[in-house]
Amino acid sequence: MGVPVIDFHIHPVYYEWHGESSSNWVKNIHADKDWQKFYTENQDPDYFVRFLKANTVDYGVILAELCPAVTGMCTNEYVLQFCKGQDALIPFANINPYLVSDLGQELQNLVDAGCRGLKLLPTYQYFYPNEPLLYPLYARAQELQIPVMLHTGSSVFKGTRLKYGDPLFLDDVAVDFPHLNIVLVHGGRGFWYDHAYFLARLHPNVYLEIAGLPPQNIMKYFPEIDKITDKVIFGSDWPGLTDLKGNIDTIRQLPLSKEAIDQILGGNAARLLNIDYTSS
Repeated sequence: MGVPVIDFHIHPVYYEWHGESSSNWVKNIHADKDWQKFYTENQDPDYFVRFLKANTVDYGVILAELCPAVTGMCTNEYVLQFCKGQDALIPFANINPYLVSDLGQELQNLVDAGCRGLKLLPTYQYFYPNEPLLYPLYARAQELQIPVMLHTGSSVFKGTRLKYGDPLFLDDVAVDFPHLNIVLVHGGRGFWYDHAYFLARLHPNVYLEIAGLPPQNIMKYFPEIDKITDKVIFGSDWPGLTDLKGNIDTIRQLPLSKEAIDQILGGNAARLLNIDYTSS
């Protein structure tokens, strides 16, 4: 096996409760499909793994989301069950700091249950990423040696508060937790591409994730991305797009070396997730 393709940013279609604006957004993207059939099929993990393979994806990171004020509730328990027994599916936890009293213990419990990383959503859960409230969580994640990905930049969903999305708040976290791998989701989309790029170049433990960004525009948003290709991570933000393979093919056509493309599409993520493909 060569360098795997890893989609670092996948949402399940099923939420226990889905915010109206986010639900309508997904339905509009897939308006050409029989929605009920699409919805039912993609709740089947076997079907979804086949879908990933057909789109040249070897591993997919599946994200929980506990954001009742904005997008809705997709529980950690659901994500763990969805990924159970599927080597190609990698469960990531979400913790809402306002719904849990002991953040560190909650993360420990979720990792013990099988989660291999953590996603936080400051703009949907309403906190600044450098608040002291979050520090016990970062400390435990650093101790557990799992990556923490944080939503940065814009969002179209009703209720989003963009002020929490500036990647610059993660500078404190990168300095205070130098052995914590931090992934800047959406690369500061819209407002703060320069902040996200600079932090990824400055800090050894900060990575730039490009989910939700049109792949043909990556070089425009990050004109010097060739200098940090060992820090860039591919994600699709599925089901927020219709052509997963097309996204990957477009990235393969960027004016970068084959080694750089392989790093972006999977090598860097494999390193964070401790996936050993060299002996396969």
